Amino acid sequence: MQRESLSVFFITSNEGKFREVKAIAERYGIDVKWLNRKYIEPQGESLEEIARLSALNLAREVNEPFFIEDSGLFIEALNGFPGPYSSYVFKTIGNEGILKLMRGVKNRKAYFKAVIAYFDGRDIHVFTGVVEGEIANEIRGTKGFGYDPIFLYGDKTFAEMGEEKNEVSHRRRALEKFFSWFVDKYH
Repeated sequence: MQRESLSVFFITSNEGKFREVKAIAERYGIDVKWLNRKYIEPQGESLEEIARLSALNLAREVNEPFFIEDSGLFIEALNGFPGPYSSYVFKTIGNEGILKLMRGVKNRKAYFKAVIAYFDGRDIHVFTGVVEGEIANEIRGTKGFGYDPIFLYGDKTFAEMGEEKNEVSHRRRALEKFFSWFVDKYH
């Protein structure tokens, strides 16, 4: 007996993020369909809260089960900033602004956190993933997006790693938890 193939909608306006998610999902036999749309992200104290509220808002408009992903860069020396404000901070000051804030700072520890919020038609389920690294002293690499050119993982930035990044990223770690759960639940 052949198993029915699984599919799920992913809501994002970021094509790079969609491609990364689709590639990871294929390993689990899941077909991720892209709902390319922007949505208003409420402000909140945590990524989990923002993802949950965003999914609740979208659930009023989208009739199919779907998931969204929110991620943030947390810098230890800046007390976790930009954290849940990462998207806004990136749009306003970018990587150059973060590097200016970090000029002369010795403690460069940082981590990326990704949160998946899945709406199954009734409930919202949340999955997280974290990867630790450091803030580089300069922008390096051209293969990533967002903060990738300043996030050092080992001796390379995420933007220097290309596809290698997908093997270790915060998004991958959250997606693996979600996709494993999804396959167990629906197969």
